[in-house]
Amino acid sequence: MSRKKLIPDFGPLKNVRVLCSGSIVAMPHAANLMADFGAEVINIERPGAGDTYRGLAPFAKNGDKRVSTSWAQDERNRMSMTMNLDLNIPEIKEIFMTLIKDADIFMENLVWLEKYGIRDEDLLKANAKLVIVHISGYGRPQFGGDPKICDRASYDMIGQAFSSYMHLNGDPEPAPPMLTKPWTNDYISALTAVFGALAAYISAQQTGKGQVVDVAQFEAMGRILSDTIVSYTEAGTLRTRTGTNATAFQPYGLFKSKDDRWVAIGAFGPGAYTRFVKAIGLDPEYYTFKECASSPAAVSSEKGQDLNKRSVEWCLARTSAEIEETINKAKVGCSTVYTAADVVDNPHWLDRGDIIKYKDESLDKTIKAFGIVPKFSETPGKVWRGAPTVGQDNEKVLKELLGYDDKKIAELKAKELI
Repeated sequence: MSRKKLIPDFGPLKNVRVLCSGSIVAMPHAANLMADFGAEVINIERPGAGDTYRGLAPFAKNGDKRVSTSWAQDERNRMSMTMNLDLNIPEIKEIFMTLIKDADIFMENLVWLEKYGIRDEDLLKANAKLVIVHISGYGRPQFGGDPKICDRASYDMIGQAFSSYMHLNGDPEPAPPMLTKPWTNDYISALTAVFGALAAYISAQQTGKGQVVDVAQFEAMGRILSDTIVSYTEAGTLRTRTGTNATAFQPYGLFKSKDDRWVAIGAFGPGAYTRFVKAIGLDPEYYTFKECASSPAAVSSEKGQDLNKRSVEWCLARTSAEIEETINKAKVGCSTVYTAADVVDNPHWLDRGDIIKYKDESLDKTIKAFGIVPKFSETPGKVWRGAPTVGQDNEKVLKELLGYDDKKIAELKAKELI
């Protein structure tokens, strides 16, 4: 028997149903990434106010209507169901477990999960092929670690700090480490969660056996530390903050332009370095790669510092557009540091469909937002609707998936369970 569908068919995930609950920011974004490619995402929110994410400023307004701009961007394509998630309440347990039985993936970042009566073993007993994805700051104790640390609260900034990622960003001491924006750890955790969820889903389809995926914010960040750990354990090198510009080779950093913009220029290796030196009108036979750019010692040498001085002066004498044109023509990486004001009308962004329009349900108007990535040749993603209002799909889910009639739904509302 075919599954009842609540959303349009599109994308490579059109037959995947995701049930999720949680808030700011990692879990909702992970679900949204799948929803952008056709997964049917049913998001359980708190009755009344809904997801805390809805209250995050700034807000877009349309008359007396308003919506968090974060919510409008990150929560599109999902269905909203409001429900008290305490499974110790019989009516709630009936609804939740019925939804679990027909879900492919359950994702959550709830705090103190067990107090709601939600246990992995019960969910897998109800649905043997279910993929359960937990997203937390420090990981679930079932997968190891100190239970007291696993029980700690966490946010994006905390994950950046505990992972040691924050230690690498910002200017050298005595300046403090830098928090990278916006919600870098949350978004990296979301990408890790999507990878884990879909890998486990493929396994479940092949074996008939679901499993639990544990995503810890600090571990997701730790996975993108490159060789930081091995550099310390095997080479005795403890990486520290070097600021904007690289110290191991050059040019690789930010340069100020004549029109007071910052421009990023990066030339790694002798080939790109030589092309850069030629592009700014210098002699690579004099400013050799070996003497000026091949190592920290070369960069800090008298000739290396002279090259940096001339590079800075060359950029200051030109507009950002002139710098981009010259350096990119030499096949060396270069881009002005753009703002949102720059990219929303950038022809390359627009031609790739990266700025799109869709109707926001809360504002009841069309908004302009970031589009769908990555691009698919055969089964592309799309936005079928904007972020939902609180509980917008209560009746649709309860009637069409669970078969509840108006009387039973009214009883649940009267008890303030939905």
